[in-house]
Amino acid sequence: MTATVDAPHPVPLPFDAVCPLMGVEEEYLVVDPVTREVAPRAAQIVERAAIEMGERVCTEITRLQVEAKTDPCAGVAELEGQLRRMRVAVAAAAREEGLALVASGTPVLGDAVPPPITDHPRYGVGIATYRALHDEQSICAGHVHVHLPDRERAVLVGNHLRPWLPVLIALMANSPFWTGRDTGYASWRTLSWGKWPVAGPPPYFASLEEFDEVIGALTEAGALVDPGTIFWDVRPSARLPTLEVRVTDIPATVEESALLAAVVRALVVVSLERVERGDPGPRLSAERLRVAYWRAARDGLDGHGIDPETGRLRSAADLPAVLLGHIRPALEAAGDLELVTRRLERLRRTGTGAARQRAAYERRGRFTDVVDHLVKHLVNPADQ
Repeated sequence: MTATVDAPHPVPLPFDAVCPLMGVEEEYLVVDPVTREVAPRAAQIVERAAIEMGERVCTEITRLQVEAKTDPCAGVAELEGQLRRMRVAVAAAAREEGLALVASGTPVLGDAVPPPITDHPRYGVGIATYRALHDEQSICAGHVHVHLPDRERAVLVGNHLRPWLPVLIALMANSPFWTGRDTGYASWRTLSWGKWPVAGPPPYFASLEEFDEVIGALTEAGALVDPGTIFWDVRPSARLPTLEVRVTDIPATVEESALLAAVVRALVVVSLERVERGDPGPRLSAERLRVAYWRAARDGLDGHGIDPETGRLRSAADLPAVLLGHIRPALEAAGDLELVTRRLERLRRTGTGAARQRAAYERRGRFTDVVDHLVKHLVNPADQ
């Protein structure tokens, strides 16, 4: 798990099939608290935050972004505590630099196209390879990492996760605006990110061998700079037996980030149990999955989405209950059922991050109010 479970360990981590270790990476946008526009000063924030956080905070590809990571955690309460302390620390570092941070999948205001790129040799190679695809790279996601016994199982578990990825997009949709414009989507980041050559939902893989063969072919074709540019929304670690689910916008609040981690872990646990029974997973076509992504990104929880179990269009507001029914056994075994049920209901009641961003705008028709809302709720819960 990159700098969480993916970091090197002196001894192998013991695997718990009921409560596998999990960790979270979050990306935030730097904003000027006066103009409310994105500001290319991430390095100063990271330098100050690193005094307390060490390697758990770092820069990202653009100078508009800060990334922070938790340690591996066995329980949701432990993870949520780390997430809160992490956000408090980076927000404090930003304030000390006369700046602020927001948890939004896209920049609400400011000159972000093309974004200022962080000075690093790897990014130079990426720019030479991907060119103008970097123009909309000032986007922020939430990544959940879950420990698994080996890479073979990680690949096979990914097959079972594919139909549920659009539901996760809808739940955590948090990017309706792009530099002063309402895109009409709940998760514009999803659409923007999908343009990259190795991004979006992963293909179906019958085995680890097939996965490695495809990665070899993509590398030979020049579509990958290194294993870090395998940008599929589900990917096994190249170094450790872990799975990363990176499909959603950065969750708007600490509570929603912890909810996402609990849901993703439960999906992984349910999927692993099916893999161990020899279930190869549903071979959902790329075309159907692409449409499900589009519906989820456009509507969030406010319109319609594709039911992962039936493939039929239904009210998006019904999909959290469908998801809960699917992962209930894993949540019960981990002791997370009550928390996840309560928070899914709260999300249904308060609306997604995207819906709350729009509500902040509609009160006075000002994008600056949206940024102020995001600054406030980086650490604080959503309005009740």
